[in-house]
Amino acid sequence: MSYYSSLDKAFEGYETQEGKFLTPFQRKALVKNLQANLQPEFRRRMEIMLLADMGKSQAQICEILSCSQEMARYWIGVAQAGMAHKWSERPIGRPKTVSHQYLERLKELVSHSPREYGYAFGYWTAQWLSKHLATEFGIEISDRHINRLLKQMGLSTKRKSSCPAETDHTKDAGITICDLESNSKPSFHWSFNLIQTNK
Repeated sequence: MSYYSSLDKAFEGYETQEGKFLTPFQRKALVKNLQANLQPEFRRRMEIMLLADMGKSQAQICEILSCSQEMARYWIGVAQAGMAHKWSERPIGRPKTVSHQYLERLKELVSHSPREYGYAFGYWTAQWLSKHLATEFGIEISDRHINRLLKQMGLSTKRKSSCPAETDHTKDAGITICDLESNSKPSFHWSFNLIQTNK
């Protein structure tokens, strides 16, 4: 509690002073809301914005509040953008974007051809999986994250090779050629033009 009371004292009377980013109304509202019995995460958001408005640097704020640089950077940006009143609208913690249903659908899509879903191509890429799932779930994640999720499930968008299994003879070879059609009967059409020469 001593931590909160020392910061509260620093903010006392601050609501009437000139700040860097916040309007007098925003400052007054944040200081007033600090008096309420809030969850620590909400309180920290307001403290970050007030400290930034007082001219404290990101590093100083992180040291004072023991918060991450990412959190401080985000809420300093919110204060700079004039959106300090939105301190309670953002959910607490990192959003869990990938649900169990999302993963099951990803697994289902990879096990079927994209043609079954109306696409012209025959093999999925992580980029197309991401686009398709974004339309179904409204969640956009990067193709790198799609590949990460597939790897965690033991899946991949890479096509399996249709080459026969390696033998000891081909294992050390630098190049393996497969999927070539061979004719069992080679056909040679030779044409000889014999020209008689005069000697």
